[in-house]
Amino acid sequence: MKSQTINEDGNKPKHVAIIMDGNGRWARSRGLPRTFGHKKGAETVRIVVESAIELDVEYLTLFGFSSENWNRPKDEVIDLMSLLRGYLVKEVALLDKKGIKFRVVGDRQRLDCDIVEMIANAEKLTADNAELILTLALSYGGRRAISDAAKNLAMKVHKKQLNPNEICEEVFNQALETKMFPDPDLVIRTSGEKRISNFMLWECAYSEFVFTDTLWPDFCHKDLSAAINEYSRRNRRFGSSI
Repeated sequence: MKSQTINEDGNKPKHVAIIMDGNGRWARSRGLPRTFGHKKGAETVRIVVESAIELDVEYLTLFGFSSENWNRPKDEVIDLMSLLRGYLVKEVALLDKKGIKFRVVGDRQRLDCDIVEMIANAEKLTADNAELILTLALSYGGRRAISDAAKNLAMKVHKKQLNPNEICEEVFNQALETKMFPDPDLVIRTSGEKRISNFMLWECAYSEFVFTDTLWPDFCHKDLSAAINEYSRRNRRFGSSI
């Protein structure tokens, strides 16, 4: 049974996106290496995925690794990639059993070949599932995504496959790698930071934001439910005065 946490008269988000932040601070506050924070954060992913299903979320997007994260110390990047491999090996079969469709957006060219292959296999395995659409943003940057879409449209114009006068928001949307799901209704950022960090800059134009002081490894069902309830109390006007 779905958890009844949404106000009866309120709206519920169809697509929730989360900027997962605070793994390093969680570990540091406990005198542990950052690696322990990332491991605990990976465990939180499972909890939040299960909670999203209980809360009747249809699309869940998690910002796992940004294009800027490649600038972190080499050892930390290696640890993060190792955790990603472990997730793809251990979790994907469970996702498939639960009817969850798995997707990845981001610059796969910067990922190791074995990770790219595991992602492709995971997407293929879960392609027909519909209980929840889970998307991981890996090696992802909003500006890169927009510039890549612009380049693709420019190439079509160059090849005379597209009239530049036909380029509008709808056409641009279809050039983005996120075209397979609706724009996020709700974006949550953990750890108390209040910035978007180059995440889905185009797609979040009219998203509602909830910022929580909870560090990502401590984020749980209660926190997700509270954010959704906060969203349900808001009046989304999309620029209108009504």
